[in-house]
Amino acid sequence: MVIGIPKEIMQGERRVSASPDTAALMVKDGLTVLVERAAGEGSYYSDAQYLEAGAQIIDDVADIYTKADVILKVKEPQFNKAKQCSEVDMMHEGQYLITFIHPASPANHEMVKALGAKGVTALTLDGVPRISRAQKMDALTSMSTCAGYKGMLMAIDTLTVFAPPIGSAVGMIRPINVLVIGAGVAGLQAIATAKRMGAIVKTADIRPDASEQGKSLGAAITETGVPIDIALGQGGYANQLSAEWLEKERAALSEVVAQSDIVFCSALVPNRLAPILVTEDMVKSMKPGSVLVDVSIDQGGNCEITVPGEIVEKHGVTLNGIKNIPGMLPTSATWMFSKNMYELLKYLLKDGTMNLDENDEIVKGILTTHNGKVVHAGALEAMGGNA
Repeated sequence: MVIGIPKEIMQGERRVSASPDTAALMVKDGLTVLVERAAGEGSYYSDAQYLEAGAQIIDDVADIYTKADVILKVKEPQFNKAKQCSEVDMMHEGQYLITFIHPASPANHEMVKALGAKGVTALTLDGVPRISRAQKMDALTSMSTCAGYKGMLMAIDTLTVFAPPIGSAVGMIRPINVLVIGAGVAGLQAIATAKRMGAIVKTADIRPDASEQGKSLGAAITETGVPIDIALGQGGYANQLSAEWLEKERAALSEVVAQSDIVFCSALVPNRLAPILVTEDMVKSMKPGSVLVDVSIDQGGNCEITVPGEIVEKHGVTLNGIKNIPGMLPTSATWMFSKNMYELLKYLLKDGTMNLDENDEIVKGILTTHNGKVVHAGALEAMGGNA
């Protein structure tokens, strides 16, 4: 079994899907590991370290895509400018791809269809269920930790005012107001970071337990008005709300959004598009110089006017839609991600070959394309069945 580790080509992406440590574990398991030259340099892993781990260094990434049975990546396939083709174009029928695909996101629909048409079996890391036996494989939780911390630091850095209360000779400067929408892993890390910076923090989550976790970190709870039986989905995750309940949630958030210097959006529904919780009119209500960071952008975003992959200013508000915030913490993020990736690969391999049990909860959650078709339920729903 040949494992391919290409260098990430998304702009600003410095992570890599395997560290020298996890490459060594794969080699010990009897796998052949092909690493593109300089793939780890953004995370400060040298080619020499990969060679020492027993991996092979490959100069031409096309050779990796040709020879590998399994491709491990951090981000979804992109257009490779050096090769003047998509990474999907370099893949082949029967190959496996494990990466973050975010297949329900409209921006990724054509790429997902292309993977299916190629006959690639694609497995998306954002579909790993949050169950006890999958904890070691849960790259989404690991990367959400990075996104919550770094995303809040980016928001504070963008502001033109002090974050904490500051005493000065000319008077007291008040701390900023922060609203964190979605108190999952990223949201909780964002709350903790904002509190450490001296901000006044509020949080909103339709799940009462999640809101209480935010409160335990020092955030005040903003009630959404969504009943618990409607809010909670399978496994304690947030449920997909109807248009009527989404409108009520937005109404409950609107006043707090208007009062906030920073709005941090991290509300997700598993395997579905992220709910739109901040409309353009709500952005218009924010004071000039405010910042909105939308870390749910890979699944479409919580803000109606966030631009995927970009930082823009609209209506006097900076909207951060950067899609690879964890890539801005490449060393810590790669250390976590590569361990998650190795554990998932080890779980899927049986006697040195990929063995997908489609009745397995983990496999069902991550399987995106298989046997020439798109099979991911959230993607099919978002595509309107047109796959």
